[in-house]
Amino acid sequence: MESLIKDNTFISSLDWRKKGSLIPVYNKNIFTIDTGGNHENCIVILHGYLSSSYDYYKVLPELSKHYRVIVQDLIGFGFSDKPEKKYFTIIDQTDYVLELWKILGLNNVTIISHGYGNLLTTEILARQNHLATNIEIKKIFFCNGDAPVNHYNYLDIHNTFKDVDSEKMISMLTSFGVYKKIMKDYFYDETKITDEELTEMWVQLENDNGRDIINFIYHYVRERKIFWNRWTTALKETENSIELIWGKEDKITHDWLESSKEEKTTNYEICLIEKSGHFPMLEKPQEWLQCVLKK
Repeated sequence: MESLIKDNTFISSLDWRKKGSLIPVYNKNIFTIDTGGNHENCIVILHGYLSSSYDYYKVLPELSKHYRVIVQDLIGFGFSDKPEKKYFTIIDQTDYVLELWKILGLNNVTIISHGYGNLLTTEILARQNHLATNIEIKKIFFCNGDAPVNHYNYLDIHNTFKDVDSEKMISMLTSFGVYKKIMKDYFYDETKITDEELTEMWVQLENDNGRDIINFIYHYVRERKIFWNRWTTALKETENSIELIWGKEDKITHDWLESSKEEKTTNYEICLIEKSGHFPMLEKPQEWLQCVLKK
């Protein structure tokens, strides 16, 4: 099969920033890359926690051949503005996301989300089900994360695995050395993420004092318990087409996928990516694209 990824895909943070622009939304500026083009369909991408739009630098060129692609840094991440030192909620993030899409004139979209971004997508579904947004959703791709699976874990306050994982994520902010070590551990094959890439990701994490602010966003783990009923109901009631694109060897969500099949929370298809961890768009970009584009 013809490769969808070029060998020289690496791009620096500086060059990545040049691809986008800061768009004023309410009282914040959101870094946004809009590939434009004369495409009938639009894909919008919501990244994960301690991450940014840069996660998609390998797959963006091919996606943009088929879709108008909107990829943004959520508030508090990457090159977007940072929140004040106060709790910044999933509800807040969703308000900003939907307003940005309104400014860009988006209507019918396919959503791709990952990790933390999955929670925003689920909140968007809840609003759509209650007719609180006019956005039309063609399809949803949930990538590795806990939003669409194993919902009872949201209520398990004493979930040891989640506590350990939470501590690891917080410790990633300590230094670049710790960040690099833990990030490589999230890959099935750590050679698939280079020190050069991790350096660029760290630069974006630190941008505009981001490392000191980001813990004010981390309280989203509590929101999963607060909004458990709202979000699980949204997934049960939605009529949108949902597909999971999952790195099969993800150490964060490895035991959730199987149990989710027993819950039957919603109808969805699963595209499993073998020998891939938590970041299949970086570790197995060719296979990830094939799941999205069905090639």
